[in-house]
Amino acid sequence: MELSVKTFWILIVTLAIMHLFFACSPTRKAIKAPLKEEGVEYLITKLKENELKYTWLSARFSAEYENKGKITSFSGQIRIRKDSLIWISLTPMLGIEAIRLIISQDSVKMINRLNDTYFVGDYNYVNRFLNTNIDYDILQAFLNGNDLQFYENSKFRASIERGEYKLSTADRQKLKKYVRSSNENLKIYIQNIWLDAQTFKITFADVKEIRRENIKLEASYGSFDEINGQLFPKKVEYLIRAENVVKVSADFSKIIIDVPLQFPFKIPPGYQQYKEK
Repeated sequence: MELSVKTFWILIVTLAIMHLFFACSPTRKAIKAPLKEEGVEYLITKLKENELKYTWLSARFSAEYENKGKITSFSGQIRIRKDSLIWISLTPMLGIEAIRLIISQDSVKMINRLNDTYFVGDYNYVNRFLNTNIDYDILQAFLNGNDLQFYENSKFRASIERGEYKLSTADRQKLKKYVRSSNENLKIYIQNIWLDAQTFKITFADVKEIRRENIKLEASYGSFDEINGQLFPKKVEYLIRAENVVKVSADFSKIIIDVPLQFPFKIPPGYQQYKEK
């Protein structure tokens, strides 16, 4: 299996995004009784009360990545120390690790064992490479299945749609105290979130950045399982609609919360550094 650097980063970002939104099928859970209308403040409070809470998080996954009719199967592991580190290992075949990635607040590092190369850089490089605008906070939220943590909530509207609560906004941006002074490209998102009327977990969402409305993410959550008294989605299906459609579906297993983790990352001797061309 040959992975180009750009294909790898598309894969990593889509893996991250898939865990913000989650579903096993597009069919919504039927709610027999009519829903009572609720305000934005109530729904956001319930969303925050029921979000996944942890310091350490690890999980295994098996997944399929589909792009332009080509399907790639792979498996891997994810480890997170909240607000600090994200560690990802990808194994595309024969149980042999191909890619290892470690992400901090300021840096992104990758070892590619398929071609004996490594990458050390920052989010500016990744964002130029993929024409995106991501940072650590967004990746972490996507991976742990929660809403964006440091974005304003005042712009939301509340409604009922398809038997679920819906929060929608045409203008959601990062809170000023979490915006670095060097960040000249403030992210502003158009976002819709559907909440299960019983658990208040995110069941479906779509999001696009105002400056890049031609790129849209659609995704949903399903097959929630109770882990340490909290609900965790175990199946994923989502789409990224841009010049072409990218689809990722995944199954999560061996989910462990709040057991201290290690994040091994050592570049082997003789590996060549990948540099921007």
